[in-house]
Amino acid sequence: MKVGMFLLASVMSMTCLPQLAPAAEASLPGFTAGAKVMQVEERRAQIDVLSGVVYSQIIKTRAVRALKMTLLVPRTSDLKPAIVYFPGGGFTSADYEKFIEMRLALAQAGFVVAAAEYRTVPDMFPALLEDGKTAVRYLRAHAADYGIDPNRIGVLGDSAGGYLAEMLGVTNGEKKFDRGDFLSESSDVQAAVTLYGISNLLNISEGFPDEVRKVHESPAITEALLVNGPAFDKSKGASIMDDPAKALAASPMGHVEGQKPPFLIMHGSADTLVSPAQSRQFYEALIGKGNKADYVLIDGARHGDSSWFQPKVINIVVDWFKNTLRQSGKSAP
Repeated sequence: MKVGMFLLASVMSMTCLPQLAPAAEASLPGFTAGAKVMQVEERRAQIDVLSGVVYSQIIKTRAVRALKMTLLVPRTSDLKPAIVYFPGGGFTSADYEKFIEMRLALAQAGFVVAAAEYRTVPDMFPALLEDGKTAVRYLRAHAADYGIDPNRIGVLGDSAGGYLAEMLGVTNGEKKFDRGDFLSESSDVQAAVTLYGISNLLNISEGFPDEVRKVHESPAITEALLVNGPAFDKSKGASIMDDPAKALAASPMGHVEGQKPPFLIMHGSADTLVSPAQSRQFYEALIGKGNKADYVLIDGARHGDSSWFQPKVINIVVDWFKNTLRQSGKSAP
């Protein structure tokens, strides 16, 4: 039975082969007997993966924490635009090696793609923003090593990572958030994409039922911990609502004045974790200040569901970055 099954599988695999060219004896002497000769057109470059790259070391009194990134680097001689991806995780985790579908699509389109971790709760704002800016500066400092065009760096994030991508875009030029290494390099970005991101920590649950909104008034909710810290020692902790000015200063909506880089803002209409109002208000604020922004609402998509991993959605992001990070009339690779 096992032999019969093997023979059947072998016959099936041969019949499923595509139509291949007959052997060209002149060009392939001595190697073609019984072979199906296939010709391959090279349409994209090989991609190298560099894992465990330490881009920052956070030094505290009795500990040193290394922040890491993973890079996808197309093996080409051209200077390439770069994208830094920041993962979501509710401000409590930064699993930076996820969303490989999006990262690989960008790398196949010719971008150097860095996926970076960052500090999360219990570390407080602006720790994660300082980390994001350090990641950008690291890429500029090592542009020659990775074949990066330092004038074309964008950021991408989903959920809390979308918040971080937004913060990086709207704080271009705000030097107070530049701390750590590579301070001779700029942390400014030339494009930003946010997927179901948070633009205002004060109204993440806008339009949701009362019981959901009450959860976001708790001093234990993660945005409150991000801004106000946990209850510890003499601190009782605080709701995000207790100091609206402080919360707004830690939100993208608190930094919309002035010229900003182009933004692509995407959200799912059925998101029940981060209100779609977050993206709408951010888009309206940017456009109202004369900035360039595109807003795409995915009908029926929920927070981080499988809708976001489909080629149709991924291609929107890839094409937007290619058009936005165009160089001197020449499309990005």
